[in-house]
Amino acid sequence: MELLRANNLSKVYRTERGWLAAKVPSVQAVSQVNLSLAPGENLGLVGESGCGKSTLARLLMGLEKPSSGQVLYRNMEFTHWKQRQMQAIRGKVQMIFQNSLAAFNPLFTIEQIIDEPLRNYGWSNSQTRKSRVVETLERVGLGREYLSRLPHELSGGQLQRVGIARAIVLQPELVICDEPFSSLDMTLRKQMIDLLKELKQELGLAYIFITHDLSIVHRLCDSVAVMYQGEIIEKTSGEDLLMQAKHPYTRTLVASVPIQDPRQRDKYNHI
Repeated sequence: MELLRANNLSKVYRTERGWLAAKVPSVQAVSQVNLSLAPGENLGLVGESGCGKSTLARLLMGLEKPSSGQVLYRNMEFTHWKQRQMQAIRGKVQMIFQNSLAAFNPLFTIEQIIDEPLRNYGWSNSQTRKSRVVETLERVGLGREYLSRLPHELSGGQLQRVGIARAIVLQPELVICDEPFSSLDMTLRKQMIDLLKELKQELGLAYIFITHDLSIVHRLCDSVAVMYQGEIIEKTSGEDLLMQAKHPYTRTLVASVPIQDPRQRDKYNHI
């Protein structure tokens, strides 16, 4: 059974304007997208900034309603479910946001941030919740000494670890990662990649990685969907992405990937 499926998914933003304002056209952020994800699969969603990747992520999470099309989780269509109904799925589909600091309540301690999903999903015993929070925090490489700290007291890499901890504390089946490494340097980026790989093995997670960095995607993902102007224009395996891209836009993206070893550059000259 498929874990997640999008059928002909579209999102159009209607521009609000006053009667004196000039006519402004609507914005088609996502257009007729079809995607499927198997349990335990890693799917990369790549494309330039503004192509609709983050909008698609919010549609897949149910954070926004599509203009047309369907989203199904394990064959349950939840496209037009209300907030209360969405609780049945939200515990199984979580998200790591690009800017962890902006995603956290600045007045919450790290313990409160990670504990919030547990409280929202009916974990009433405070001691049981604290044990899960500590266990999850340690799983992402942070000790219990971080429990009482506030978000502004942590580094960028530590904040991303907290974001990962909050996403996995309910032990979901799917985590959508929206540009999770964009604000990190190369050393921290490698650490986060290794951490997500370990968590996949431990918890059996499926991932959707949203990024414009193809150098990460081809190492992490089983399959890759390329997005351009709101549409999926090509889908290929992670291994074939760099060497067998077919669409001209995909080849342009591949050509922009920095190659550190000059001896490897000739491999990509054919694109």
